[in-house]
Amino acid sequence: MKQHLWPLFIDVINREVVPALGCTEPVSVALATAIAIDKLGVKADASAVNIEVSVSANLMKNGMGVGIPGTGMVGLPMAATIGAVAGDHTANLEVLKNVTAEDVAVAKQMLDNHQVSVGVADVANILYAKVTVFYQDRSVAVTIADSHTQVIAIEEDGMTVFKAEPKAAEEKSHDNPFAEATAKDVFEFAMNADLEDIRFIEQAKVLNTALSEEGLSGNYGLEIGATFRKNESRGLLSGGLLTEVLARTSAASDARMDGAMKPAMSNSGSGNQGIAATMPVVAAAEFLKATEEQTIRALMLSHLMAIYVKSYQNKLSALCGATTASMGSAAGITYLLGGDFEQVSASICSMIGDVAGVICDGAKTSCAMKVSSSAGAAVKTALMAIDGIRVTGAEGIVANDVDQSIINLSVLANGSMTQTDVQILDIMMQK
Repeated sequence: MKQHLWPLFIDVINREVVPALGCTEPVSVALATAIAIDKLGVKADASAVNIEVSVSANLMKNGMGVGIPGTGMVGLPMAATIGAVAGDHTANLEVLKNVTAEDVAVAKQMLDNHQVSVGVADVANILYAKVTVFYQDRSVAVTIADSHTQVIAIEEDGMTVFKAEPKAAEEKSHDNPFAEATAKDVFEFAMNADLEDIRFIEQAKVLNTALSEEGLSGNYGLEIGATFRKNESRGLLSGGLLTEVLARTSAASDARMDGAMKPAMSNSGSGNQGIAATMPVVAAAEFLKATEEQTIRALMLSHLMAIYVKSYQNKLSALCGATTASMGSAAGITYLLGGDFEQVSASICSMIGDVAGVICDGAKTSCAMKVSSSAGAAVKTALMAIDGIRVTGAEGIVANDVDQSIINLSVLANGSMTQTDVQILDIMMQK
């Protein structure tokens, strides 16, 4: 076992599995605005402040139709405005945690006054947001790029006062411990690490379960989770492992995508990916009456495997992130069913054979449907793997080896699907 990688695995989990209130793309815009307002030292109101937002095409795609927490509205203009009015510039992905009804009223007035503009930037960065806030004869511009909270530049009155230094090669290597790791290394870590060293992953269960319960109790989004529950009571669906996974996972996404004021525990910069890596495992663990230790190890396996799969791909792409995060859940559920590494590998390969190519057409309430479909695929492939059944290396882009299968999927996401992304955005912008 490559135990020298274990501290790096813990580091990457702590970086990539963090609380996030609302969809992380518009939240990054809100964060940039909040930082700019703080630098200006003023309070945004309905007369004195104007905001210009310039974002990458991918961020535009994921910000157009998603609910902004606490506002009852969707889109990047509201994200930027409410970030200016009520954002906590110190709270990272929970920047909007203190939004009030009074704040929303001010933000809506600013939007009615046309004080906010949003456009697409011609940049190579896949994740990019530059927000410029104007107040009287002053201005502050804050640029976030490559990671949802990574500020790379700040300009005051046209002068650059901060510019992030490029990371050295050794820093980048440390950022990505998977450069010398395999899926088996991830599995061995989750199975053998000291329990107290990985117990912190339970917080993902706490936060995402609360979000799931919120989704089941309220009228959020397309009410996918509530629909499963409703049809259980009608007798059209029976209870069981699959129904529990589908209802509880999609309910969390329902709430999250419709702007519920509860944080998700994210994964790889996405709340939905965090939900997809958490709730299927939580529901399965409770249904199977797993022990506390089994649940912790299954959650760690799921989240770290999801990050491992995603590490081969661009941060944002035309490939739905819920599908790759659910590959982590497939691994976790397979383990809970008594599976070994060979069976875990089989479940991931079958997931790639099943849901590869599901497109990301922006963040919105219907993402809960894709989260649900991916969670269902995770249960299906786990059950297949336990019985020794899998998609083989003779079929499609799947290889016999799990790591090669993951690489093949990522070649597709980073290659030809980049043009798919362009086409998706073009369709969305012309509607």
